Amino acid sequence: MKEQNFKNHTQFVPGFHIVGFTLVLALLAGSIRAFIQADASSRYSASLLILVSVVFIIIFWYARSFALKAQDRAIRAEENFRHFIITGKPLDKELRLSQIIALRFASDEEFPALAKKAVAEKIPAKEIKQSIQHWRGDYHRV
Repeated sequence: MKEQNFKNHTQFVPGFHIVGFTLVLALLAGSIRAFIQADASSRYSASLLILVSVVFIIIFWYARSFALKAQDRAIRAEENFRHFIITGKPLDKELRLSQIIALRFASDEEFPALAKKAVAEKIPAKEIKQSIQHWRGDYHRV
């Protein structure tokens, strides 16, 4: 795996982000079309296809959001622990989750000072990532 930096740290999974999402939308569009073209005897079956499509969209959305929420909690705990190991103190409670997630890319040498600066100056996550001099890759986030 190539070394991560600000420009390439986001992950894009074509099978999920393009193929899966496109197929779910195609199913919804096709089921709506089938419902519109259905006669009275097949309208119930066509409406069930729309319902199945909506259920897939909900599952698709929440499967991703639940996984990200769990990873965000893990990142918060890991970075709080890393800060405690380095400084002997937990992370400042005023750090937003987005800032903590951005700080995970900072090297151990930069991390404490950048965390203090992020709180003091209310630096947005993108700026935190851009200010990191020695990038620490996160190769396990999905």
